[in-house]
Order: sequence, then structure tokens, then C-alpha cells
Amino acid sequence: MSALPLHQGLAIVMVGLPARGKTYIARKLCRYLSWLGHRAKVFNVGNYRRQRYGDHVPPSFFDPNNEEAWRQRRAVAGAALDDLIQWCEEGGQIGIYDATNSTRERRAYVRGRCEAAGLRVLFIETVCDDPAVIDVNIRETKLSAPDYRDTDPDEATRDFRERLRHYERAYEPLSDDTQSFIKVIDVGRQVVANRIVGHLAGRIVNYVMHLHPTPRPIWLTRHGESEANTRGLIGGDSPLSAAGEQYANSLRTFIADQDVETLHVWSSTLQRTMQTAETLGRGFMAIKALDEIASGVCDNMSYDAIRETMPREFAARQRDKLRYRYPRGESYEDVIRRLDPLLIEVERHREPLLIIAHQAVLRCLYAYLADEPRERCPFLPVPLHTVIELTPRAYGCDELRTELAPGSRAAPSS
Repeated sequence: MSALPLHQGLAIVMVGLPARGKTYIARKLCRYLSWLGHRAKVFNVGNYRRQRYGDHVPPSFFDPNNEEAWRQRRAVAGAALDDLIQWCEEGGQIGIYDATNSTRERRAYVRGRCEAAGLRVLFIETVCDDPAVIDVNIRETKLSAPDYRDTDPDEATRDFRERLRHYERAYEPLSDDTQSFIKVIDVGRQVVANRIVGHLAGRIVNYVMHLHPTPRPIWLTRHGESEANTRGLIGGDSPLSAAGEQYANSLRTFIADQDVETLHVWSSTLQRTMQTAETLGRGFMAIKALDEIASGVCDNMSYDAIRETMPREFAARQRDKLRYRYPRGESYEDVIRRLDPLLIEVERHREPLLIIAHQAVLRCLYAYLADEPRERCPFLPVPLHTVIELTPRAYGCDELRTELAPGSRAAPSS
């Protein structure tokens, strides 16, 4: 199957004032659920409004006393909700309704529409009253949004704050404890979960409570070349080759050049990654979940040997690399499932992190961090002797790849 089964569709309804992190959480959550194999999609009401009325509307458009604008805003919000419900009826599993949903009346309407369509409803409210955090959110996210393209930053800030004051006049916090909801307070300082039922909802709570927007580098790299690599063999637990040892030394130089005070280093429990990590001289944590995809009966074989001696298995893998499971081994889907708890730890980290692992494992982690479709996991380029630097941002991820020839200094690549 292409996705994990759900007994009933789920509508996740975002709630909160602008610049509180709703869209950040909605997008991250959609990425996470899609990575796990659910059919998830975000329906952002702001995008519907821009499509219908253009990128920029005056602050008065958000005035609760502006009856004409109120009808227009309700129309675009209704169009997004209609599309979410239709999408779920056509096979979508988790629709994320990204809007302010400011009032009790509005939330009751949305909940009624969704439940009438057979969808369970989970509200996620973002709450923040810290002026410093709100100011950072405005400058790092709102001013780069389409609404303020080619607008002077000071003018954009003034305009957005006027818009925000209109929302604040009408806003009614989530308070009905008969509903299923998650309340995220001050960017995760406190998370309140109410009437959370079911395994999936529990996973969503666990994921959301570890999210934070703090930028920090996450470096991904494979181990240095191993003896098995030189022979074209998969799996196994061989040590580094001479070139692999040279790469480990180059990686040590690269990391020293980054000039980071605190660095967490994770490796798999296989000797080629631990040897690479040991060379850094910084201490590291060996984690079983980072071990390479288990190749089962094909361990220590070459792909040519598999094609010659196990042609059916070779053909099956070529047809569907994501779901193909080596006999007595694993598939990429299996790797994603075992990486799930570790991914939560990656999200929780606020300091620089270096992960030294293997091609299939890093493909799965990269797919999540770079927001690549799950189906592309088995084909993403993660070459030997290359460091991939990813820096999560509010709505995306900066990427820099650096090729490290054994024994050399960094050579950035595009």
C-alpha cells in the first residue's frame, strides 16, 4: 500500500493569531505525516485569498466591522474548506486547514462541516504573547510572504501590525474542553493536549511538542569509503579503506573549520561509521536506528551477483525500490519507520548536529528535512565523501553540499 491505513479521515484545524507559527506547524506536520506514508495536504486560506484578490490587500480587509470584506474572507475560507472535504472524499487522509479560525462561531462551523463529511477533527492552537518572539516571526516569515513582495520592510511591518490589530479585536481563544485539541504556548514552552484519542493523534502531539524554529546546521555524511565499497558489495560491517581513513581526516578538518562550540555527533553502530566518527576526536553517540538498510540474504553481495543468482528479487527491487524488502531484510519504508523516533530527536535539537550514517538511511532523513516526496527516497543523491549541510528555516531548508576529496579541504558544490 502507498500509505498507512486510517479508519477515518482526519481534519487538522489550525487556530491562532497571525505570526504565531500556525503555517510553520501546518507545513512541518504535513511534511512529517507524508514522510510516514499518510496522504496529507495543507489547505492555506491565505493562498486562496491571494488567488482571488491579489497578493496585497489593505489592512481594512481584515477589519471585523468591514461587512463586505467579512463576506469576501468567509468566501475564500469556505472555498478552502470545500476543497479539503472534497479531497478527503476522493482518497485524501489528513487535511490540514490553515486559517486563523478566530472565533468560537467559526470553529463550530468548521467542525460541523467536517464531522458531517465523516472526518474526525483535531484543533491545533498556537498561542504567544511574547513581543520579541512575535517581532521575530513577523520579520522572518511575514515580510518574505507574497503579501509583501517588493515592499519596504518598515512599511510592510507597519501594514502587518495594523492587520494584526484587527484580528486581535475579534480573537477568541480555544477553551471548549469537550473538543480534541493541542494548544502550543510560546513556541513549545508549554503544550496542552486535550481529549487526544488514538495512535495517530498521539504521534501528532509528540511531534508538535518538539518543534521549534531555531536555525541550526544539520550535517549529513556517509562514512568514508569502506573495504566493501571498493569491492562493490552491499551491507556487511567492513572497516574503512585507506581512502576512507583519509576522508575521515578531511571531515575532521572540515568540522574544525566550522568553528562551532557545541557539536553533537551521531553515528550508526557499524564500524565504518564509528571509525569515521572517532577520527573527529569530539565524542559521539552510536545509534542502532542509523544502521544501514538490512539486506538480509543479499548481505555482502554485489548487485551483479544478485541479478545473476536472484533475478526475480533483482527485478522486484527495480520495480519498486521504496517498498521492496530484501529477503529477511528491510525496505526503505521499514527504514523510515525505524527512523521515526530519531527524527523527533533531530527536531528537538537546538544545537549543531552531525550525522554519520549510510546511503539509504541518509536518503530517508534528507527526504524529510529537504521536503522531498517520499517516493523519491531511494533515488536521492547521497554520494560518498560529501557533506550535506541543511539549515531548517521557518518555511524551508537552506542546503549546501561540500565535496571532500580524501586528504583535502572543502570544495563546495552546487
